[in-house]
Amino acid sequence: MTRLPEQHWMTSAPTRRLFAALEAVGGPDCARFVGGCVRNTLMGRAADDVDVATKLTPDQTLKALTDANIRAVPTGIEHGTVTAVIDHIPYEVTSLRRDVETDGRRAVVAFSTDWAEDAQRRDFRLNALYADLQGEVFDPVGGGIEDALEGRIVFVGDPETRLREDHLRNLRFFRFFAWYGSGEPDPAGLAACRKLREGLRSLSAERISKELIKLLSAPDPVATVRLMASAAILEQFLPDGLNLDRFAAMVAITPDPVLRLSALLPDDPTTVGAVADSLRLSNADRDRLLDALPSAPPVHLDLKPAEARAGIYQLGTSAFEDRVRRAWAEAPARSDAAKALLGLAKAWPKPRFPLGGADVMALGVPAGPRLGMLLREVETWWIAHDFPAEGARERLVALIGEAR
Repeated sequence: MTRLPEQHWMTSAPTRRLFAALEAVGGPDCARFVGGCVRNTLMGRAADDVDVATKLTPDQTLKALTDANIRAVPTGIEHGTVTAVIDHIPYEVTSLRRDVETDGRRAVVAFSTDWAEDAQRRDFRLNALYADLQGEVFDPVGGGIEDALEGRIVFVGDPETRLREDHLRNLRFFRFFAWYGSGEPDPAGLAACRKLREGLRSLSAERISKELIKLLSAPDPVATVRLMASAAILEQFLPDGLNLDRFAAMVAITPDPVLRLSALLPDDPTTVGAVADSLRLSNADRDRLLDALPSAPPVHLDLKPAEARAGIYQLGTSAFEDRVRRAWAEAPARSDAAKALLGLAKAWPKPRFPLGGADVMALGVPAGPRLGMLLREVETWWIAHDFPAEGARERLVALIGEAR
């Protein structure tokens, strides 16, 4: 028998209260921990979320929680999931189920009371693990405990069948390998992903981008991304011209998944914008990808301090730092120069331009295009002279005098 070492999330008062509420309706062994919390604990890693599987139907789960005065949110009730919130801690409680119909994107399910039936519909054996409140681990499909301990990502049953049920499992195979895998990937799983790779095109952009960002957030996804490129997975949703070497360098520089994606993509803004749109990335992430590209004002690792300050002022600190890291990924050996520029960006308080429209009008210039032109000319002079504390007003007076 395999037993989890005692964890706070297993013994905490909110967890005990949740299990008591479910067992009050369904009796003993009507609920078990499932999935990531069990897998991660076996692997000696922190559990990010605590998910619970139950023999209760969704309606019974809602009643059990309501009767126990536990907040219940029907977050995915058509698929059996109710979120219980206790002391601000969310628990996803999902009814045991079996697939009735699948089309590669979504499933119609029927609810069950059979742990083994529920396990058979899960993606990988190390995710089909359950544990009771005392920590005893149950492995209905077999091999899941060993997979977790040895870092193997193996589909439950036939890999092609699992992929045809939901093509997102193709990306999940690589994401889980990047996070939890050790050694070589499972040959049967890799072959199935390669064979059915075009099924990824049937998925929504939001599902692909969410999985991709999780994959790129892994501590070291370089080998996995190279494997995906060789298996023609990446080309299903990313353009030609990917820069795998720059990506590898960026992984060593930062854990930021958006910057890692930036390093992977070509330098062409049209292509980058199209990728951001096709993946339905947020406006903030789209802007970051575009702002990180080489363009005016130029950012390179040979910038002098005054040039760097001008770049920070014009681009903003975040965009400047992104460009420095991208330049660093192009020249990994020049870490000292990159770190110096990043240190300058962090330490330098961006000054405020000391003049405004009222200053120009006070000198006799009426509101209009000329006012804005004069301000821009003075600001350009001010930036070029490394943001002097004094002299901007004198420069403005001189420009007005020259115009007269």
